[in-house]
Amino acid sequence: MLHDGCVARRYDAIVVGVGGMGSAALYHLAKRGSKVLGLEQYSIAHHNGSSHGISRIIRLAYHEDPAYVPLLKRAYELWRELEQETKQDLLCITGSIDTARGDLQGYNGFKKSLQSAQEHNLEHEILTGDEVNARFPGYSLPSNFMAVYQPEGGILASELCIAAHIKAAQSHGAHFHAPEKVETWKVDDVTGVVTVFTDQRQYTARKLVLTAGSWMPDIMPELQSAVVVERQVIGWFSVKHPDPDCCTPSGKFPVFLLQDETDYWYGFPQFGHNGLKIGKFHRGNNIIAHPKDLDRTVSLDDEQMMRGAISKFFPVANHEMTKAAACMFTTTQDSHFIVDLHPKHKQVVVCSACSGHGYKFCSVMGEILADLALISKTQHDIDFIRFNDARPGQKDMMHSLQQEGALVKPPPTSFPSKL
Repeated sequence: MLHDGCVARRYDAIVVGVGGMGSAALYHLAKRGSKVLGLEQYSIAHHNGSSHGISRIIRLAYHEDPAYVPLLKRAYELWRELEQETKQDLLCITGSIDTARGDLQGYNGFKKSLQSAQEHNLEHEILTGDEVNARFPGYSLPSNFMAVYQPEGGILASELCIAAHIKAAQSHGAHFHAPEKVETWKVDDVTGVVTVFTDQRQYTARKLVLTAGSWMPDIMPELQSAVVVERQVIGWFSVKHPDPDCCTPSGKFPVFLLQDETDYWYGFPQFGHNGLKIGKFHRGNNIIAHPKDLDRTVSLDDEQMMRGAISKFFPVANHEMTKAAACMFTTTQDSHFIVDLHPKHKQVVVCSACSGHGYKFCSVMGEILADLALISKTQHDIDFIRFNDARPGQKDMMHSLQQEGALVKPPPTSFPSKL
């Protein structure tokens, strides 16, 4: 058991779920002088959530919505600051490619990424598929594809980032307990104090930050009507090419988002493991009822699904699948995040459902969550990711959240005697 040995149970703030977002929140709260506790039901960078693994993409050209770009600019600054404070290399710049068929009708990720780059004056180039292939020999895009190349895209060493945030938070006085599972919580209507009940003890705090990812509906059941948990599969495929660096982070293989007629793919150069890494956004029929139900076995069907994209767009890697894994996305109906004060309890900050594209924002989200916990507001523009009953799937949730007695399951009647 990882436990800092502290006996105090009263805190300024408690963070529940110390993965990507929670570790950053823990750090920023501690850095501002708060007496803060992080509670994690598993271990640091465990494999039961959405933040583990070797790598995550970070990119500035953002097809999802140009409104994310200012947050991303700040995220880059904070990742670099964390590197300086911890003396670790956490961010590797490779450049990024956003590509789709130029004449693709309906949603076109290439055009949306281009819009975000133009709107925010990001450095970028517009390339044809043939031009991408000539510059980056690991790619084999069709000639009718168009791409936005943005030189600041790259890779975050995801598990190292979590550990760095936690270590830095502890250096600023944060307490961290793992494994220790939160069962429920409640807010005293008179004093406003939050009590958190775990499988080992109970704590009180002035503020509570909920960052439990796919496990959020367990501690905030109202979210069940607004989010779904999806099984996500990724694979690494061995590369064979006369240039041994053609698929490495040497400037010859940018991270990518690739949209074909029916699917959206993302991928990485070889980084921390032998093989080009690829995954597919929102594969059909992959919704799971609960995180504990995740099927972690990567099947032949899973491999064939990924190999179909590899063989078509990256044939230099159409060889042995050297590694594969299954993890989870927690997704809203509009694929935006949920980051806000609790609609009923303003002592409680909610961050969840980052919809498969949230990790790159962890550094800035830690800053935002600390803002919300300490002063109930932030200078960052997050209006588009706040609770709003006009957002798809949130009307029923908002109604439920605002009802009396409908917030969390009752606290346990007794606790283990161990302190």
